[in-house]
Amino acid sequence: MQFTVKDVLSIQVAPALGCTEPVAIALGAAAAVSLLPGKHFDRLEVAVDPNVYKNGLAVSIPGAGGLSGLDTAAALGAAGGDPSLRLEVLQTVTEEDVRTAKRALAEGRVDVTLIKDHQGLLIRAKAVSGDQVAESVIEGLHDNIVSLTLNGKPVESPLIRTRPDGAPSPVAAMEAWLKTLTLNELMALTDELDEDDYAFLQEGVDVNMRLAEQGLKYGLGLGVGKTLERLCRQGLIKKDMMLAARILASAAADARMSGASLPAMSSAGSGNHGLTAILPIWAVKDYVEGVEIKAVLEAVALSHIVTAFVKAHTGRLSAICGCSVAAGAGATAGITFLLGGDAHHIAGAIKNLMEDLAGIICDGAKTGCALKLATAAGTAVQAALFSLQGVNVHHTDGIIGLSSEDTMRNVGTLAVDGMIQTDQTILQIMLDKRFSDV
Repeated sequence: MQFTVKDVLSIQVAPALGCTEPVAIALGAAAAVSLLPGKHFDRLEVAVDPNVYKNGLAVSIPGAGGLSGLDTAAALGAAGGDPSLRLEVLQTVTEEDVRTAKRALAEGRVDVTLIKDHQGLLIRAKAVSGDQVAESVIEGLHDNIVSLTLNGKPVESPLIRTRPDGAPSPVAAMEAWLKTLTLNELMALTDELDEDDYAFLQEGVDVNMRLAEQGLKYGLGLGVGKTLERLCRQGLIKKDMMLAARILASAAADARMSGASLPAMSSAGSGNHGLTAILPIWAVKDYVEGVEIKAVLEAVALSHIVTAFVKAHTGRLSAICGCSVAAGAGATAGITFLLGGDAHHIAGAIKNLMEDLAGIICDGAKTGCALKLATAAGTAVQAALFSLQGVNVHHTDGIIGLSSEDTMRNVGTLAVDGMIQTDQTILQIMLDKRFSDV
């Protein structure tokens, strides 16, 4: 099957309000409750896979006044979410809905459990009202509702993304296709960009810049971006393109991870990936004399494409921080392109970044992710500059392959085959810590 750059952008890039794991839980709960008479629930039971569980434990939820947690996300989605909005399901939540959700939590009517041995994204939500039982199933992708039932009987709904029996999902089909491409072929996809694509890419920049501006203005979350900016003003560090990239990416993550009620333009299913894939490139443009905005947006498109390529190998969720190795690879590819590099330089930059960041673990979504985005953004710029200066990691080093494609495949093997036990250990540490605080 052949895809176009427009397909890549439409399938891989989308706005998301809040961290995508708790938002997906909210979507599942909202979809189930939408089937009940009066959309009222007496009890809500949600079961999720280990990676969704890990990523939703500690991150703040937008519009919830600083509240966090999987059960909170489920309760908010059930109380006031609009499932037709997909990953912006919580956009409709009001203060009254927040109070309703808090009451349900206080009364013990919301329960979220872990499906310990499941691999891959899975969210099952069951809402009960009297003798009515509604269930939803999300599988594979954060907004991919594959089943809705009421009292055990299937319900036809536009919320369900249907496809012929046995046919792969659009994302699975695209990822299989992406895996067959070379770096040159990935780069060639940007030749197909039209005016609508450029407008969509600019929208992504604008959406993510609003988050960065919010983080810089209010010092939300850990305040990583605002602190870096303050250190510049105090003369303790100097602002160059590397630091500019770190400031924008981390400030946006500060805002997003603290629950700011602003969407992010996601990439490959993750809002933080979208911040990393877009904002470092936007920061670097200010240091490139005479650059045209179309060239910047073409670099952003390449970043999304490379991010999707890496995620096709690592999977949507894993023990490796995707902002570092996937969106980071995308960002360094885009930055190298913007600075005048060719395919050889881009390949070198990707390998440089992978050697530097491949060991960064994903220990769930939380305010501390701003530090990881700062690292990924700065390293993306550094990797590009090094490659343009002829500094490239040799293929005999560790997991680095002969080509950038081999390197990205090796990182995928590391994430999928090599770190299953690591992922389980990370989650167990988080669970032990959580329950020891109770």
